[in-house]
Amino acid sequence: VFLLQAHGQRRWRISAQKDLSLVDGMPLKILKNFKSEEEFVLEPGDMLYLPPHYAHDGVAVGECMTYSIGFRAPAFQELGEAFLQFMADSIDLPGRYADPELEPAKHPAELPEQLLSRVADEINKMRFTDDDITIFLGEYLSGPKATTYFDPVDKPLTPARFLQAANKRGIRLSRKTQMLYRGKHLFINGESFAVGRADKALLTVLADERRLDKTALPKASKDVLEAFHNWYQEGWLELA
Repeated sequence: VFLLQAHGQRRWRISAQKDLSLVDGMPLKILKNFKSEEEFVLEPGDMLYLPPHYAHDGVAVGECMTYSIGFRAPAFQELGEAFLQFMADSIDLPGRYADPELEPAKHPAELPEQLLSRVADEINKMRFTDDDITIFLGEYLSGPKATTYFDPVDKPLTPARFLQAANKRGIRLSRKTQMLYRGKHLFINGESFAVGRADKALLTVLADERRLDKTALPKASKDVLEAFHNWYQEGWLELA
């Protein structure tokens, strides 16, 4: 967690103590035996980093405002649920269940073994590859958060004028844009593309550096330049 002081002052006491037992019956997590090891008074513009599981206690020094900026790794349960949703579009199990040889049941409410076995056989036909996992993770991790909104350009330049301006100024990704890559796959804001070998070097530089110098644009293929113009119109990319 990063604690950014926006206004006024706040005094922070922090500790790397191992005893993290909590006071029972409290709506917030309050340590029973907090022992401060360091103390800081944050001024406007100051930022304090707290490693995971670091004990901390903050008290305002007069009127103040502090932003708490947290980064949370995805839980495997979340990834599993999202992967199943992702794979739903790829599942292909033709046919319909039928049991022409089914005999009258002594216990009509009991699920028959034949039904369970047949359905299990069909479900076990579902497979996924390493490529499926790569595409899923790239789209999932680059996807914008629910609170992230892009502002499309009101009066976008034509493709020709955009290219002319980009060749003079270069381009850069919007600060909201997430761009990742792996092998032949490129991911941007939850979408994936297969990238040719000729374009891979240019696009990986854009993903890593988050910008392209004007001297790099002449190396881009027609398809990549078209993608740049589309991303520019969507607000994903802008002229430098």
